[in-house]
Amino acid sequence: MLKFLTLLTAFFSSFKAFANPACPVCMVTVGASLYLAEKSGLDKCVIGVWSGALLAIFGYFLIRYFNKKNWNFYKRDFILMTSSIASIGFMYLGSLPYEPMIIGFLYIDSFLLSNILGAFAFIIGIHLYDWMKKKNGGHAHFPFEKVVVPVVTTALLSALFYFYPLCNCNTPQPSSAPEVEMIPVLE
Repeated sequence: MLKFLTLLTAFFSSFKAFANPACPVCMVTVGASLYLAEKSGLDKCVIGVWSGALLAIFGYFLIRYFNKKNWNFYKRDFILMTSSIASIGFMYLGSLPYEPMIIGFLYIDSFLLSNILGAFAFIIGIHLYDWMKKKNGGHAHFPFEKVVVPVVTTALLSALFYFYPLCNCNTPQPSSAPEVEMIPVLE
């Protein structure tokens, strides 16, 4: 399973980003969506999708920073993006319990899986925007398309997990029967 996730991460992270979404509008949009998902009490898988997208944006910020400093080395973009997305692992060291379950053919924590998939959905949205822009002669179809396309792909995955959750993580558990006061029986 770890090999599968490593290969999947390597595949999607190895693409060079032509449209770098490391912009304040993208960051605010994804951050606000994460905040709203958390405050609305949505399933942790939906929250994981948006936190994965936020980690992907942090990866693009790192790439942009390394470009500005002219720090280049072999597989730099892949290493920066992978380390950014993998930083979710620090949550499991202290504040988040790792609760693996069988999801399809994987045995993984549902929040971790949704986090990885959210990052990939955002990255796919970036590449989709680049493809759409190329097909349109190098011009965007509408203002802020660079932000809208990755956010919509992430929102679609989020909606998928909302209607078809990976687990029943936030479903309230039935409480035990209320305690009944015993009435003494007179003999």
